Amino acid sequence: MANKARAIRIVLHGLSGPVTVNGQSFNSVMPPVLQLDDDQIADVLTYVRNSWGNQGDAVQTEEVTAVRAKGPGLKEGVD
Repeated sequence: MANKARAIRIVLHGLSGPVTVNGQSFNSVMPPVLQLDDDQIADVLTYVRNSWGNQGDAVQTEEVTAVRAKGPGLKEGVD
């Protein structure tokens, strides 16, 4: 919730290894979601950011496009 660009990168490029979410540790693999276009990724993340008690800004297609253009080289927590 705190970092839209990080959420977009995770959907676009996947995530593996240990991660802590709301104080709970996970160590698994989330593959990239390659079948979705930028509009669909923005829609899914907007839904997640506003479901299950979450309240977040909408994710814009342009934000997804910008993160996609940067490529997967960025490390977690770095924008």
